[in-house]
Amino acid sequence: MNSHYAARLRALLAESAELSDTQLLSKALIMTSVWRSKLWANTLMTLDTHVRSGPFKGMDYVVTSAEGALLPRIQGIYERELHPELNLFAKENLEAIVDIGCAEGYYAVGLALMMPGVEVYAHDIDETSRRRCGLLANANGVADRVMVGGEFRGEDFERFADRRTLVFVDAEGFEDDLLDPAIYPALGSLSVIVETHPMARPGVTERLMDRFGATHSILRIDPAMTAANIDQRLVESSHLDMALAVWEWRAGPTPWLVMRPLGWSETPTP
Repeated sequence: MNSHYAARLRALLAESAELSDTQLLSKALIMTSVWRSKLWANTLMTLDTHVRSGPFKGMDYVVTSAEGALLPRIQGIYERELHPELNLFAKENLEAIVDIGCAEGYYAVGLALMMPGVEVYAHDIDETSRRRCGLLANANGVADRVMVGGEFRGEDFERFADRRTLVFVDAEGFEDDLLDPAIYPALGSLSVIVETHPMARPGVTERLMDRFGATHSILRIDPAMTAANIDQRLVESSHLDMALAVWEWRAGPTPWLVMRPLGWSETPTP
């Protein structure tokens, strides 16, 4: 890996005549930061493949991340702004979870472990991601409750209209097309956690809030560099490595919306 990133950096420098000083330094900073983040992730994974903390603590993370930062995942601090809401949903007697854009299965398998009675329907258009998700589910003993599939269409929401369901969406902008109760009325009875991508679809966060405002309570959560349970090895290394420990490789804002149908009871009577 060191040789790979060193070669990429040399290639970048060789092409630097086409870049401004600011562009060159920015690209070099991101490239070397990704390298060091991966280096630490590989180090921790060599020691132990289990997630260290958080709601998915103990999950055997035997696959690499399909996209994004592995280091915060293996520490259990990835997208920690969502952790309080995930803990609440774990108490809400869910019957099903639909994970759209499941990638390698961090949430699909993690939520299956967290909520033993729930069926998880994990969907991704990428074949490699689906294969990794299946491997992760099998390694953690939840393959019987994690159903992995391909593209999820809006019409498919109807299958869950009569079940107490959480829809979890990270679809790189496709949420703008998929999450529309006017087109797919079944969404009116489903809870939704969605990562919005305004860089890909300007205004998408506000549009979703408008679409669900009449039927759902809505909590907006903006990512922030909050305190985290960082691996002691990184704490003892340097402040730079501590910063990289929580870095999630985001190029811009990705606000989350947590939306529950009005009248949804956290602990319904069986």
